[in-house]
Amino acid sequence: MPEPGKKPVSAFSKKPRSAEVAAGSPAVFEAETERAGLKVRWQRAGSDISASDKYGLAAEGTRHTLTVRDVGPADQGSYAVIAGSSKVKFDLKVIDAAKAEPVAVPAPTPAEAPGAPGEAPTSAPEVEGGSPSPEGTSSAAPEGPGAPDDPIGLFVMRPQDGEVTVGGSITFSARVAGASLLKPPVVKWFKGKWVDLSSKVGQHLQLHDSYDRTSKVYLFELHITDAQATFAGGYRCEVSTKDKFDSCNFNLTVHEAIGSGDVDLRSTFRRTSLAGGGRRISDSHEDAGTLDFSSLLRKSSLRTPRLEAPAEEDVWEILRQAPPSEYERIAFQHGVTDLRGMLKRLKGIKRDEKKSTAFQKKLQPAYQVSKGHKIRLMVELADPDAEVKWLKNGQEIQMSGRYIFESIGAKRTLTISQCSLADDAAYQCVVGGEKCSTELFVKEPPVLITRPLEDQLVMVGQRVEFECEVSEEGAQVKWLKDGVELTREETFKYRFKKDGQKHHLIINEATLEDAGHYALRTSGGQALAELIVQEKKLEVYQSIADLTVGSKDQAVFKCEVSDENVRGVWLKNGKELVPDNRIKVSHIGRVHKLTIDDVTPADEADYSFVPEGFACNLSAKLHFMEVKIDFVPRQEPPKIHLDCPGRVPDTIVVVAGNKLRLDVPISGDPAPTVIWQKTITKGKKVPAGPAPDASEESGAGDEWVFDKKLLCETEGRVRVETTKDRSIFTVEGAEQEDEGVYVVTVKNPVGEDQVNLTVKVIDVPDAPAAPEISKVGEDSCTVHWEPPAYDGGQPVLGYILERKKKKSYRWMRLNFDLLRELRHEAKRMIEGVIYEMRVYAVNAVGMSRPSPASQPFMPIGPPSEPTHLAVEDVSDTTVSLKWRPPERVGAGGLDGYSVEYCREGSGSAWVSALPGLIDRTSLLVKDLPTGARMLFRVRAHNMAGSGPPITTKEAVTVQELLQRPRLQLPRHLRQTIQKKVGEPVNLLIPFQGKPRPQVTWTKEGRPLAGEEVSIRNSPTDTILFIRAACRAHSGTYQVMLRVEDMEDKAQLVLQVVDKPSPPQDIQVAEAWGFNVALEWKPPQDDGNTELWGYTVQKADTKTMEWFTVLEHYRRTHCVVSELIIGNSYYFRVFSHNTVGPSDRAATTKEPVLIPRPGIKYETPKYKALDFSEAPSFTRPLVNRSVIAGYNATLCCAVRGSPKPKISWFKNGLDLGKDARFRMFSKQGVLTLEIRKPCPFDGGVYVCRATNLEGEAQCECRLEVRGEEPPGQGRVPPGTLGFYPAALAQAAALAERTLALAGGTGPCTRARAAR
Repeated sequence: MPEPGKKPVSAFSKKPRSAEVAAGSPAVFEAETERAGLKVRWQRAGSDISASDKYGLAAEGTRHTLTVRDVGPADQGSYAVIAGSSKVKFDLKVIDAAKAEPVAVPAPTPAEAPGAPGEAPTSAPEVEGGSPSPEGTSSAAPEGPGAPDDPIGLFVMRPQDGEVTVGGSITFSARVAGASLLKPPVVKWFKGKWVDLSSKVGQHLQLHDSYDRTSKVYLFELHITDAQATFAGGYRCEVSTKDKFDSCNFNLTVHEAIGSGDVDLRSTFRRTSLAGGGRRISDSHEDAGTLDFSSLLRKSSLRTPRLEAPAEEDVWEILRQAPPSEYERIAFQHGVTDLRGMLKRLKGIKRDEKKSTAFQKKLQPAYQVSKGHKIRLMVELADPDAEVKWLKNGQEIQMSGRYIFESIGAKRTLTISQCSLADDAAYQCVVGGEKCSTELFVKEPPVLITRPLEDQLVMVGQRVEFECEVSEEGAQVKWLKDGVELTREETFKYRFKKDGQKHHLIINEATLEDAGHYALRTSGGQALAELIVQEKKLEVYQSIADLTVGSKDQAVFKCEVSDENVRGVWLKNGKELVPDNRIKVSHIGRVHKLTIDDVTPADEADYSFVPEGFACNLSAKLHFMEVKIDFVPRQEPPKIHLDCPGRVPDTIVVVAGNKLRLDVPISGDPAPTVIWQKTITKGKKVPAGPAPDASEESGAGDEWVFDKKLLCETEGRVRVETTKDRSIFTVEGAEQEDEGVYVVTVKNPVGEDQVNLTVKVIDVPDAPAAPEISKVGEDSCTVHWEPPAYDGGQPVLGYILERKKKKSYRWMRLNFDLLRELRHEAKRMIEGVIYEMRVYAVNAVGMSRPSPASQPFMPIGPPSEPTHLAVEDVSDTTVSLKWRPPERVGAGGLDGYSVEYCREGSGSAWVSALPGLIDRTSLLVKDLPTGARMLFRVRAHNMAGSGPPITTKEAVTVQELLQRPRLQLPRHLRQTIQKKVGEPVNLLIPFQGKPRPQVTWTKEGRPLAGEEVSIRNSPTDTILFIRAACRAHSGTYQVMLRVEDMEDKAQLVLQVVDKPSPPQDIQVAEAWGFNVALEWKPPQDDGNTELWGYTVQKADTKTMEWFTVLEHYRRTHCVVSELIIGNSYYFRVFSHNTVGPSDRAATTKEPVLIPRPGIKYETPKYKALDFSEAPSFTRPLVNRSVIAGYNATLCCAVRGSPKPKISWFKNGLDLGKDARFRMFSKQGVLTLEIRKPCPFDGGVYVCRATNLEGEAQCECRLEVRGEEPPGQGRVPPGTLGFYPAALAQAAALAERTLALAGGTGPCTRARAAR
């Protein structure tokens, strides 16, 4: 709340209000001013509106009207009305004519005026001097369905930009939704970038918070009182919870105070009590009130030309130039009654206006510059030749590449280029002993995230590294996990790394506890990613297969697993296999191989591969193929020696990409010719030739043989090699086209033999088609896909599903166990983020290529059900419903509400109350059958669909109820209502009653008559309105409500008061000395209220300037004292009541002369004083011991009048003519300086002071210490002091004579020693 006494006085008694108008209709806005003749201006978007075909302006007395004709979409926007220093803003909203309700929007009634009793002003914020009212609250748009919702943020209402005048107050409000929060959120307020306002709480700044349990909303307020110009700038509000963070920036503009032309000067000096009451504070507490004259002391250059101040603003110039003896007269002329407060303020003004002798133009209080830009600080000196020093935080600045000093005439400039945060400091310009200061604020641009974090899925124990790139190198960032900041103390778990603009968060060994949402927060936003940690699980991409090999052949078992770091053990019949020269084990990446060279029958066994650390076992069997060689005589027919020859083919399975080798042993004499052929068939793959024991009908019609391809290449990918006893068919890197029936024919002159071999090439499946997304929810969706067109020759074992964010490149796996079905419900997605899906098919060979990505989709859930559905009113055909928005809206926002109703128990379908959706949270359902019992329900809708409904708990009977009439008389109307003459009277009385009651007003038992009093009734209240009250309107008013035979009454007492008439019959009762006794009679008219007292004034006949002698004086007689002898005076008396002083005063008819008695002045005689004084030492000499060769001084202090003559003696000899001794005398302090003394200079020194009044002296002993070389035979120091006085003087004189003549006395020898 604003401080008492600082609330600006509005020029409006009725303010225009925002309105919604259908397109094509006119819009009318009305405003009423406090007094007539006040100039009123209308504005739109800051520009004045003049009368035209589009706009109509009308003014009638205090009523002013703006009419916007033929409203269109272009007219929508913000408007304002300005009167004096008051400014009121309001909005015009244009809605489609088809959507507009048929009820016209009436002009606001006087009951809606802010001055109406019992009603708080809800119009647009009033602006004083072109800025919002100091006590206004800066807030966002009102809550409701129409208010924009933040899909991810925490704010329900963000603080908005605000304006305030100097000395005013303003409140910034932020609302945070608390329905989904377990703990209260943490809110911080900042000024600029880093200044935390919680440390600045005090007289000018307070922080408040509250919680509304009904709406589950937290309210946080920043309250600024007595705003100063330095408070202007950018502010920031940050709110954080366990897993969310949000911030909002807003600005505060501080305007200069309005000119004194628009302020009542007398009201400026009226004191107000701390309690805000209307009574006057006693003299003993007159300093307790707050006096603020800042609005009267602004220079006229700060005011805009449109708000010119009238001539009475020169009162301060008059006071500054006038002598103190004229202050009383000037204050009285301008109506200033608080003289003490005026003098205190005037003294402060004169002190503040002390002009600088060194500066003609000083630095501004503060400067602001963006980081990386250049700033110039300039002063203008009074002396162009003066030297200037620039200081930064008290340290002198030296010229460098970044700091440049310029001197042009009397101007001195400091230029700082490429400003950084280190330049944010206090600067001073020093000229001589005077300096001016300023403060430089370096505004750092927000650090933006150029590459966000990526979601990651890892196994337990793996290394995790999050990487994020920001817009500025070396920026300060914060890492958070689930909303909790990760500190540097947790380096044993987390490691932070900076690499230019890239920031890394590293987790060396991930655990299940590390799973969660990680965020990197900067001053310009944050990046969020999810880490999923799974238990370590091994996947087998390719298992080992059974092998059949012949003698001396090579057997290779190969398997591929998902983890390349996994080691394993090969077993043979359950026992660990030990490698040797013939058996080799290899591990390359994810592939593990067992190779057995020169296979023997002993190698036939079960082989297994067991990965270490996993409960997994891969097994296969090695079959040894014996080659049966029968003894045949010469001319043996050719024969193919295989275990299973015949018409039924042996199927050989090979994985695509692997090597296929068919080793066929043969015999025959002479050596047979081997022919390899591949049969190209259609239909079932069966041997091309009939088996010996098969009937002719078998397989008839099952296949058609089209061709046989001869294979005879000895080199290349497919080749045939034939030796004497075997034929080898080799395929390098088997492919799908290599699959088929191969016919091996051996011939020689004796005969031929033929065998069919079936080769099946298996591969990974083809990539499935792009999956389809359906049933998208708040954090989940259902994914459908089709099987691959080709399964790779092996049945599909399952599918693997992956997802990624739209702008990301990292796919994250959603399942580790294969999905058997062709659909899956994906969960744990972030609402409002766009995702893509893809799928893999897996068979025994491995995993297919990924499918194309699905269409991008965004998880969005429908809103929850609306809350607090209630029936507001019921009539015979209508039901009025109201409700509150749903607690959870989600990222899809809120499109509107649907309302349905049905009869109770009828089982009939629900009927929509209105076609389409509505934005409001209330609805009047019309055309309902009277007497029916109806149920109502409301749903909230967004782009995801409709949410669950909320239904009325009980059925509503459509029938208007009879309610007894009852007047709800406000508390302030139960007392006597006092209004001044000319003020509007607006009495609003709410009432209850159904059906609508009949309202009757009477005054003193008679019905109200006349056009001056108007009655306005509505279904819920009645208003008595008098535009301009007069004394005749005083009396007792009675209002009565009647519903059928029931009624209710209330009485109101209205008292219209006016200024009193002047006192009567003033006369001078007696005059004596410096005093005059006055008498008068009370005024004839007291103004219909109690008299507060009288004001007595006097005027000298020479100047006829009136001065107040007594104020608020209660009696009808008084004594005026302290009059000036010889002057004549007139006296006058004003009467006072609640309204103010009387317009006229009762004045004495004849002047009263104060006689001048005869008085003789005698000059006083004074006795002459003698200040003579004999000399005396206030501080005597003291004994000293000095070192030879260093100057020595002897000091003492003397006083005396007249000034004494000073003489210095050493051992009785006068030192006045000795050049080695210097004597000083300053302000009574006497000093004898001995230049480089030697031991000879030791002795007794005497200082003697002499004047006409007497003589005084003091003495001391000086010892000069110094070492003598051996054998010199000098007299030890101080020895002369033991001689008789005459002998000592003679010895000293002799030594001195020798020294001057260049002899070898002790002094000379001492100098030689040095």
